[in-house]
Amino acid sequence: MNIELKFNIDAVSAVEFGVGMDNGDGQVFVAVPVDTRVQNVLCEMVQVTWEAMKKYEADLAKYEPSEKYGATEYLYLPLADNLCVSIWQLHTAAQLELKGTVLNQPDKMFCYFARFTEKSGQRLTAFRRTTQFKGLLKSKNRLIRLLDDTLKIVEDTVFKLDMDFDFLVDDKNVHILRPSGFAFIGRLNQAILNAVSSNIEEIREDLPFMNLGSIEKYASKHPRAARYLASIRTQGATKNIEQRRLLELCKRTGVEVINEGDKYIVSPGYELAFLEVLDRRRYELELVEGEPERFRAASRRKLNG
Repeated sequence: MNIELKFNIDAVSAVEFGVGMDNGDGQVFVAVPVDTRVQNVLCEMVQVTWEAMKKYEADLAKYEPSEKYGATEYLYLPLADNLCVSIWQLHTAAQLELKGTVLNQPDKMFCYFARFTEKSGQRLTAFRRTTQFKGLLKSKNRLIRLLDDTLKIVEDTVFKLDMDFDFLVDDKNVHILRPSGFAFIGRLNQAILNAVSSNIEEIREDLPFMNLGSIEKYASKHPRAARYLASIRTQGATKNIEQRRLLELCKRTGVEVINEGDKYIVSPGYELAFLEVLDRRRYELELVEGEPERFRAASRRKLNG
């Protein structure tokens, strides 16, 4: 699969820099003035990020909330996905509040970002979790610099940019290099929990023979189940599922489903297991005749061919 970056980094006409702040009531994104040299460094960081992504191009896959990923992988997610709401809002914002004084509160920063505008008007937004960027305060660090052939203590607060970004956002897709950074900055756990009811509604249409009330209640309080649910909805994994085949697979893989009138319901304690079935994580093999074995996949990707 080939997902191109819809932006020409060599044709940048404007660069904005800013930070994401956690003010206790939620996320706030504000712009911070930077000079031309910093803007040039930010452009270089985008180029380094994109070059790193291209090394993983052969294994490019769509981001799925239920998957476990490595420290660095190239994944993508359409910007229109409901998991990208906060990121989309920042990417498309016409204007951001300019507030350089926020750098005096490094403990409240959770990310920094850069917004680039191309001459044609297209935009690119790049994000990085504030791991090493946060202020190196003089009270905690003894920083020195060479000035007039003399080493002197740095009195100012110093911030350190990284070599690259965690993910890039163009007008169509989110391009992810570090899945953990994307999940953290996008506040995915909360977004996924908030989406439980809407995800259930979509899945309910595909499985009219199932009473999913217990699944909704369970997933609304368990992030792992909510992630499975989001992944199932994103993949369209419940489309065209046959009632008989689903019930047979549940029985073979040890998931208890009982009949209640005109619908089936998942027995208490089997909610997560049922979602694993829908997410193609529970399966049975019988390589030795008469000895069926049940397995649960920690991670799964469909093979081509």
